[in-house]
Amino acid sequence: MAQMTIRNLDDAVYARLKAQAGAQGRSLEAEARRILETAANQPDRASFAMRALEIRAASRKKWKGDATAIIRAERDR
Repeated sequence: MAQMTIRNLDDAVYARLKAQAGAQGRSLEAEARRILETAANQPDRASFAMRALEIRAASRKKWKGDATAIIRAERDR
């Protein structure tokens, strides 16, 4: 597995990261690894936009009504 060193990390960032790790019951290294893995696994903007368009297209096929009455009823509740 690869290793990396992070230089010039602000002391306040380090302290917050360490506190966050402690609150989660993890080591500082494990918490930093989890954050990096989560960030690296986020979809890029193009993939996200494409998926949003797919969901929008699929939901158009299912809804055939007018939401005005539903919104008014909820507002009047």
